[in-house]
Amino acid sequence: MHDTTHPIDDSTHSPVAPKAPTAQLTAIEARVLGTLMEKARTVPDSYPLSLNALIVGCNQKTTRDPIMELSEADVAQALNALQERNLVHQSSGGRTGRYTHNFQRGIGVPEQSAVLLGLLMLRGPQTAAELRLNTERWYKFADISSVEGFLEELQDRSAEKGGALTVKLPRAPGAREQRWAHLLCGPVDTRFGAGAAGAQGGTTAERLAALEAEVTTLRATVQFLCNELGLSPSSQQ
Repeated sequence: MHDTTHPIDDSTHSPVAPKAPTAQLTAIEARVLGTLMEKARTVPDSYPLSLNALIVGCNQKTTRDPIMELSEADVAQALNALQERNLVHQSSGGRTGRYTHNFQRGIGVPEQSAVLLGLLMLRGPQTAAELRLNTERWYKFADISSVEGFLEELQDRSAEKGGALTVKLPRAPGAREQRWAHLLCGPVDTRFGAGAAGAQGGTTAERLAALEAEVTTLRATVQFLCNELGLSPSSQQ
């Protein structure tokens, strides 16, 4: 089987070239870049994005981890930094400036890898199964092993191309699968499988938030499996 191909952006038609070591992004720059990547796929009629639309996308309460409250100044500063690194372009003409991403060429990765990195920037560490489910609107991977293959390629990326861009986190206590995290913002704390430690420690609110996130993921997985099998979730209760 082959993955279904969709262009991630106009810039992706050019061949991928080897890259020099990649400078780290800030958390806000990663959120801005990931949001542009998402909207290019999910709402193409509204893309390129105006500054206001981009702010709204960055501050969404759903499909974001962590949730942010970015100001216009925060987003504008991130856009300037990303433009200097050729990761974002501002379109010319019109009364309102609009922005597009140049992630795939700017970082030097294939389309499938760009999709996975975009989801990791927006939603935090995820298992390969979660990534396959969450990328449905961005790119249809043939199977979980295909997702894992691209994640492993990113983890083994040579220094000449900029070094590793993903890391496989240790299995969290009670978890069945290991999660993956991106390294675009620098090294991550792998001692407890990133954010997975919330169910084992922290405040009551943190533990509840971790459990709620897990339930949401499980519900989405059940819905996806039922759709694949032509079943109704209610019939499985």
